[in-house]
Amino acid sequence: MATRPLLIGTLAAALAATAATAAPATGAAAPARPAAAADASPVGYASMNGGTTGGASGATVTAANADQLDSYATSSTPYTIRITGTIAVSGMQKVASDKTIIGVGSSGRITGGGLNVSEARNVIIRNLTFTGASDDAINVQYSTNVWIDHNDLSGGNDGLTDVKRGSDFVTVSWNHYHDHDKTALLGHSDGNAGEDLGHLRVTYVHNWFDGTGQRHPRVRFANPVHVLNNYYNDIGSYGVASTENAGVFVERNYFENVERPTSLQEGSSDEGNIKALNNHLVDSGTPAIRNPGSVAAIPYSYTPESSATVKGTVMAGAGVGRI
Repeated sequence: MATRPLLIGTLAAALAATAATAAPATGAAAPARPAAAADASPVGYASMNGGTTGGASGATVTAANADQLDSYATSSTPYTIRITGTIAVSGMQKVASDKTIIGVGSSGRITGGGLNVSEARNVIIRNLTFTGASDDAINVQYSTNVWIDHNDLSGGNDGLTDVKRGSDFVTVSWNHYHDHDKTALLGHSDGNAGEDLGHLRVTYVHNWFDGTGQRHPRVRFANPVHVLNNYYNDIGSYGVASTENAGVFVERNYFENVERPTSLQEGSSDEGNIKALNNHLVDSGTPAIRNPGSVAAIPYSYTPESSATVKGTVMAGAGVGRI
């Protein structure tokens, strides 16, 4: 099938579109395109396995406080849940299947806690600001077909977007991460191979890792993970880490002032594998690679942007208020 551009779409289409499983990519670079609008539906893994449409089949409702958010988010009924102001949540708010939780304009904000997508399928989290989470800002576990898109995430106690415990078919796109250390974990433990092998397939595309410390992402077991067209600047420790024999394809990203764009071993974890292609390096170290032939082929169609233009595209398009 034909490749689908990464940079087009509207909010209305995002709430109604059904994404189809795509064919393998050619990997050919495409000309830069404007980033004025968001994708209509997820690219990458969340487009597979039947696609990710969230609550598009149900009613659109508005949550004005934590009680309303809890009622809609935990319901077995599909909902598109609009958030128009600040909601302070206590701990991790459970999110059930077939939900879209989306901020309106630039006003939707979650503080004090985070969203827990656990044992769920078909969830979209878009256009929200997360600050001051007591645990993770967004946690995904035992879940499939999740799209995390156009959020602003900072200042949590643990991770900002952590994906773990056998979760699969996830796309993390157009998010702005800042003022934080442990950013995006993929696979929570060296001892969890039984659940994680063959799963944890995630696409990270057009995210802005802005002065954050580490885990952009930090990967265990998964193969292949696709890290495509992201902008990294002033990273404290490392960019992308592959451990526990994971396979990560680091493709056409823009690294600026990043001493270690990639890492093959962190903590007590065994080494992983990295394939790196056409990344743009400014005042940055050389990406570490290992066994690139062991990184599996990307199983979906995509049109990558030239790495030289990624900085401008991501800075113009990532975060809230862009859809």
